[in-house]
Amino acid sequence: MEKKFRFKTTLKCSGCVSKVTPFLNSLRDVTEWSVDLQHPDKVLTVMLKTGDTHSVKKAFENAGYKVEEFR
Repeated sequence: MEKKFRFKTTLKCSGCVSKVTPFLNSLRDVTEWSVDLQHPDKVLTVMLKTGDTHSVKKAFENAGYKVEEFR
């Protein structure tokens, strides 16, 4: 069963999204993702096969950005 997670990000623009795209697309647990650049917190929404968000956080770190779970 897929689970939906939301994160605050340090992304600023579509160029930043392009930079993280290959990192997120390479994650096996991620089935779908999107970024709302219009939201003040630049919210990333991710659908995961598991509840393990560590891989998403690590992918962002590897791309040079930060994420924090959005509550």
